[in-house]
Amino acid sequence: MVRLIAGRHGPGGVPGDGVRLRGGREITGLAGTRIWTVGYESGEVRSACSPDGAGLVAAGCCLATQQELDDALAALERGDAASATRLPGSYLAVARTRDGVRVAGDRAGVMTVYWLPLEDQVLWATAAVPLAAVTQARADLSLLMGSFMLTGVDVLAGHSFFHSVRRVPPGHVLVLPDRGPARTAPARENSPALSPAEGAQRLRTAVRTAVARRARATGQLSADLSGGIDSSSVTCLAAPERPLLAVTYTDVHQAGDDDLRYARRLADTVPGTTHQVVNGRDVGGHFAGLEDAAVLPRTDTPSFTLGLIAIKDAQFAPVIAHDSTAHLTGRGGDDVLDAVRSHPVDLCLAGRRIEALRRAAGYARARRSSVHRMWGELLRTAATGYPQALATLAASLTRPPAAVRPYGAAPWEAMCWCSTTGAEPWLTRGGRRALSVLVESRAAQADPDVSPARLHERLGLELMADGHATFDTISRTRWGIPLHAPFLDTAVVDAALAIEPGERLRPGVYKALARTVFDGLVPDFLLHRPTKTTFASSVYAGLRRNAPALRGIIGGSALARAGLLNARRVLEDLERAVQGVPAPLAGLHARLRSFRGRLEVVP
Repeated sequence: MVRLIAGRHGPGGVPGDGVRLRGGREITGLAGTRIWTVGYESGEVRSACSPDGAGLVAAGCCLATQQELDDALAALERGDAASATRLPGSYLAVARTRDGVRVAGDRAGVMTVYWLPLEDQVLWATAAVPLAAVTQARADLSLLMGSFMLTGVDVLAGHSFFHSVRRVPPGHVLVLPDRGPARTAPARENSPALSPAEGAQRLRTAVRTAVARRARATGQLSADLSGGIDSSSVTCLAAPERPLLAVTYTDVHQAGDDDLRYARRLADTVPGTTHQVVNGRDVGGHFAGLEDAAVLPRTDTPSFTLGLIAIKDAQFAPVIAHDSTAHLTGRGGDDVLDAVRSHPVDLCLAGRRIEALRRAAGYARARRSSVHRMWGELLRTAATGYPQALATLAASLTRPPAAVRPYGAAPWEAMCWCSTTGAEPWLTRGGRRALSVLVESRAAQADPDVSPARLHERLGLELMADGHATFDTISRTRWGIPLHAPFLDTAVVDAALAIEPGERLRPGVYKALARTVFDGLVPDFLLHRPTKTTFASSVYAGLRRNAPALRGIIGGSALARAGLLNARRVLEDLERAVQGVPAPLAGLHARLRSFRGRLEVVP
């Protein structure tokens, strides 16, 4: 069962002319709309109403105190509809205003709102599958393919992975007026930019609130402890509030890396932490456990976690034994504590050309790439608007690729507006044509004033939030444990993105912003860690071990059956990867999103 919140706005009786939400429970209604939940506990739904008809429902992980909830209602009564979206936590907000109802998810996209306009009413939900069932909408294979074939392209925009079901982009609100058509609009005006010092202080407060309030509200607590800055910082902030079990996963390929050493050192340093190391020696690694699709959890959108399901089974075994009622992760830390590598283009556009060239050169040297090639891409992107870049990409997809491109993104592509991924050779002629039409449509509606860094950080944040949302669904379904990512809370994201991308970085310093945000809260040896672990060897080992299951998945591909992907070419790349030859691993992993998610079972 998909966990969701759904509603109906407008005249008429029940949603969708007789369609029922299986297992749905109706909650506090607001004038003009009805709301149901599936899979939510009563404590996860909070509401406040005023005598004059204003009202607010916050469903999910709303961390607001009662006073903060009352203050938001008072602001709503004064006409400040955006107040409903500014409370601590990651939640769905439904607000009754003077002239209608507004429905908004969080800024990152953990709680995404979908909607379906019908003749006399609008149905909305935090999952697309039930809405697709109302009209028997089929999956949109072009969007599904674009989600792992394209970078720098807002593939979904206002669409979902199903025909006719619309999506409210994160940071936007579904406006349901009492009179007139439904529409989407920005949830609130963009906040003014903050100086690095001001932003770091606000971010520090927001992260501490996000972690501490979660820790206080739960019973038994557990957390990831990878040894990296993100999960380790969450562990350090949670342990003083409530003793916790910190879990570190390792395998034969990672045992000699620094992650385990840092995790053990941190656990020894932080009081209140019980540390358990899970050795994945007999787990099966990446892509294990995919032989029988019927036993895999179903998610509303495709999920990267399914490629890691056997690893996660092992990692969560001690969490289950601990009777954990909440599990904390560091997901989203890269998005708020770091910045995308295209920020030199933004510097160039802002007139800081010398600084932009210097930073791009440093990025090139760190990756042993051509400085002049990096500069050329930087200047070319700065001279090209986003709609033009999309139009150029669309045109290139109408032609066969000029040459076989190397697997993985070339370093200079970090300076590009948009491109295809290393999986482009898998496309058939029909697939290239379908993607060209998709990109061309996005070019027609692209924002000509957006900057590369802002575009890429938004798309990266949405991808991470969606990945967390599906992971949470899998965790609740398979292990019965709610999953939390404090770095993805709206207040945390707002604080981080109020700092200009270039100001969140310091050349030669990994996650420099974290040193300011967590000073005195996290041990210095962690914040000054000079290394970062890669997992390629583990992924290749998993490919070799689980190749039979992957061959079956590729052979049954809906995208291949539709003539969009060349299954033979994908299988050839899989066989090369089995032999250790470089292959588009991200593409192989992303295909599991396409073939093991809810999308495959919709009629």
